[in-house]
Amino acid sequence: MSLTAIVRNAFARRQKMLERHLTEGETLQREVLERLLAQGRNTQYGLRHLFSTFADYEGFARQVPVNDYETIKNDIDLMRHGEKDVLWPGVVKWYAKSSGTTSDKSKFIPVTADGLRHIHYAGGFDTVAVYLRNNPASRMFDGRALILGGSHSPNYTLPNSLVGDLSAILIENINPLANLLRVPRKQTALLADFEVKRERIAEETLHKNVTNLSGVPSWMLSVLTRVMEISGKKYLTEVWPNLEVFFHGGVAFTPYRCQYEELIPKADMHYMETYNASEGFFGLQDDPADPSLLLMLDYGVFYEFAPMEAVHEDGSVDAETLVPLWGVEVDKNYAMVITTSCGLWRYVIGDTVKFTQKNPYKFIISGRTRHFINAFGEELIVDNAERGLAEACRQTGAEVSEYTAAPVFMDGKAKCRHQWLIEFAHRPESMEQFAKVLDQTLQQLNSDYEAKRYKDITLQQLEIVEARHGLFNQWLKSKGKLGGQHKVPRLSNSRKFIEEMLAMNGPTVEES
Repeated sequence: MSLTAIVRNAFARRQKMLERHLTEGETLQREVLERLLAQGRNTQYGLRHLFSTFADYEGFARQVPVNDYETIKNDIDLMRHGEKDVLWPGVVKWYAKSSGTTSDKSKFIPVTADGLRHIHYAGGFDTVAVYLRNNPASRMFDGRALILGGSHSPNYTLPNSLVGDLSAILIENINPLANLLRVPRKQTALLADFEVKRERIAEETLHKNVTNLSGVPSWMLSVLTRVMEISGKKYLTEVWPNLEVFFHGGVAFTPYRCQYEELIPKADMHYMETYNASEGFFGLQDDPADPSLLLMLDYGVFYEFAPMEAVHEDGSVDAETLVPLWGVEVDKNYAMVITTSCGLWRYVIGDTVKFTQKNPYKFIISGRTRHFINAFGEELIVDNAERGLAEACRQTGAEVSEYTAAPVFMDGKAKCRHQWLIEFAHRPESMEQFAKVLDQTLQQLNSDYEAKRYKDITLQQLEIVEARHGLFNQWLKSKGKLGGQHKVPRLSNSRKFIEEMLAMNGPTVEES
């Protein structure tokens, strides 16, 4: 009997419990909030906001303010210096480092022992549970898991306290038994220098029986490319013939799908998306035929949602605009607000989602509260961009590796447009045709964009600037963000990022 057949039994009970998501969404969420409030009642935050005077959502919504990183960073700094019972009971020793705010280079998101167990590891367990349910013939545990992670470093002088990528914290605290089934070695997985790490991962995994991959698509592709270079093989299936699934998250998979399918020409290769951020594990793809994600409702996370029209330009939201899960509408864009067992109370994480159905609650990640272009009232979001690029690639045979876009503001003749900087894995035969299809598709997807494009009165057709190979990685490296969970900003109202990249790219076609 295979090891997978034996291990499969460990997931059976949870597979049955997940059925509550089909009909009991509100009940599950109210239960979660009740537990969180009870645990947080005697913390400094709970005492400040009188948690002892209420135990239901109505009291919670009335009494607790909406937070962003700026409003709780002093509390987090106290925690990082070892003070206990601040946002969550006890001393919190782990902090996930993520992109900063306007006034800070980095944010440090608390990761409590409760959060590790009941959010992050629970999400990983459920991902495997759902995958095994959907794939009875799986033999993933009969080989190794290639898990790509970041790095960590000491947190101030607090003993055994760490700051780093969430993935590194997860690897550091994982059950030792799991290390028997994963590659690379822990020391390699936690290396800070991504280029050195990539080389060592490729060398250590080349002759292993890798059956499953987990990581961010862009960084995993870089590692797999190096594996291919060292092996001299044409396809990854020649190196790892038993590879069966890639659990991916962090960035949208759409721009990378074609490259993975070329690298792994296997009809029964599976791809499963997860939504695991520094702040928590929120969703997973439970149906291979449906790209939307199942919202995980019984972890240590309570959700609220702010309609996008109520989100301010700086990404903040007003408490009175929030609705709980049972108040959301399908096909409406929301900013997500979370309360978690990591000590985040009504915290705006900056991601936007759109529900595709209720009971069970399923959604797509539509973008970021600040990662959009709305310079001229067009309200272009990341979901529009990803779908537009996918259609342009489909019609022209192109493949996109990385991209970013920003507005070109009005000149003296009131002319303006969107400028897209794109690194292609395969160039389209006609860049003009690619731009045309992308522009037309965006108009079909977004009525505001279509209105602004009407007869070129406000917006002219978008412009494509081709990025040289490796530009985006070079830009990330210049920011000290190569590898880990760092991402290229896809859309921005500001030209700051794109100007930095254009300066590194050299002259445009028109200038040369």
